[in-house]
Amino acid sequence: MKTYLKYLIILLVFIIFYSCTESIPDNPLGNKPPETGLFLFPDSSISQQPSRLAVHWWGDDPDGLIIGFYYSWDGINWTFTKENSILFELKIGATNKNFKFRVSAVDNSGNGTYDNKIIQNNIDYGSEPFTDSNGNGKYDNGEEFVDIGSIDPTPATLDFPIKNSAPTLKESILSILPDTSFPVMSFAWDANDIDGNETIQNINIVLNDTTDTQNFISLNGAVRIITLRTKDFNSPNPEMEIMIDGLETNIFSEKLKGLKLNDNNRLYVQAVDISGAKSKFISLPDTSKTWFVKKPKGDLLIVDDYTTPDNAADFYNLMMDSLGLKNKFSVYDFRNQLPPFLNVTFVETLKLFKYVFWYTDNNPSLDLASVSTRKYIDAGGKIAFSMQFPQSIDLNLIQGFLPIISDSADARSSLIGGTKVISDTTKPEYPNLQTSSSLFRVKSFYLSRLAAIPIYYFANNELKGFTGFTDTEKKLFFIALPLHKSNGGQANVKKLLNKIFIEDFGLIP
Repeated sequence: MKTYLKYLIILLVFIIFYSCTESIPDNPLGNKPPETGLFLFPDSSISQQPSRLAVHWWGDDPDGLIIGFYYSWDGINWTFTKENSILFELKIGATNKNFKFRVSAVDNSGNGTYDNKIIQNNIDYGSEPFTDSNGNGKYDNGEEFVDIGSIDPTPATLDFPIKNSAPTLKESILSILPDTSFPVMSFAWDANDIDGNETIQNINIVLNDTTDTQNFISLNGAVRIITLRTKDFNSPNPEMEIMIDGLETNIFSEKLKGLKLNDNNRLYVQAVDISGAKSKFISLPDTSKTWFVKKPKGDLLIVDDYTTPDNAADFYNLMMDSLGLKNKFSVYDFRNQLPPFLNVTFVETLKLFKYVFWYTDNNPSLDLASVSTRKYIDAGGKIAFSMQFPQSIDLNLIQGFLPIISDSADARSSLIGGTKVISDTTKPEYPNLQTSSSLFRVKSFYLSRLAAIPIYYFANNELKGFTGFTDTEKKLFFIALPLHKSNGGQANVKKLLNKIFIEDFGLIP
């Protein structure tokens, strides 16, 4: 046994000695290039799909480390990355297209110096990537760089048959058109593209005729809401301004043609993506409905904000006729012709007219009055209110459009017919009034003396403060009474309307 161990030890020593003294071969094996793998996430197979996709890859090197990858879509221009995946967005045409993606792994067998040009596998990969610390656009000694080693000569490749999807359009639920309006209207739509909504480049709009390409207006692809308006009433071919998002400060440079006054109209909308692919036209309103555009008559608009069934509408129509305004005023029954985006569409409708008479019952549209009155006056309009109020009101809201003191008001639950409404002694040109029937939830106010001129108060101190007044510029008249129920006694409502609209406001019959 000892002899066996002795010979075994001698044999091991001989082998070690021989191994240590064996000469190095003259032609050692060179660095082996890395290999690259590639897959599309999350699908393992390639099929037609949208132009946004995530591509993943990996590298393996038998005798070194992977330090990055070069990838290319054309086999000529290559980009270096240290990442193992990238989200690509392929810009494609209106038809389907095949793309070939190539990626090659890079190992760490670089030469230790910065190279201005890397040429391997008969491909010019450009200069080695570096960190431009001083921002001068070129490599300087000491700056960090990627020392490119061997590049996989057989890139991993995948073919991508990309399908372009045309955008889609539908009417917005916020854009429900009335069947009738004046030549002001707001429109909204929803536009989508499965290739990314940002690929929608243009929104085409046209009135009434989708074959009339000369009248197409091409808006930015991000536009979703517009307001159309015109005062071009007497032209046989009126043109409409386009307010983007309903903003006075964002009016499109071109005007929209094709409007038909006193006739039915439709707006057609189409989306176009960056490749030129187009959605179908949608019609606003849809083809089962109509949108009749009324031509305004005269400079006066009567806003009917009255829901109580009585003779109010007939009374005011007769009053205006008696002032010589027959067929020279228009009526806006906006509650029954409720437009979309009311705060914009309503105000722009008022602006079609120089003068407005707004009458209400005890359920007035106070929010709308607060939003629109000052905008209308600032645009040059003049407005008169015959307004009643609910039992409880927000005086701060009312102060938003009337020159009252917001913490002071008086109220009565009812007033009998025959109650006298007296004009202030300093303003005798405004005729006295008298109620012709009982009134309910009557209000009076204390006024801002810097902004208001008091006109009417109740006799016998029925209510404190004033129930009627103008602003100091006589662009606004207000009375907290229904004038059609204040024509008792000497029936002076006609004289009052004449004083307000013809003498104060300057309306010419």
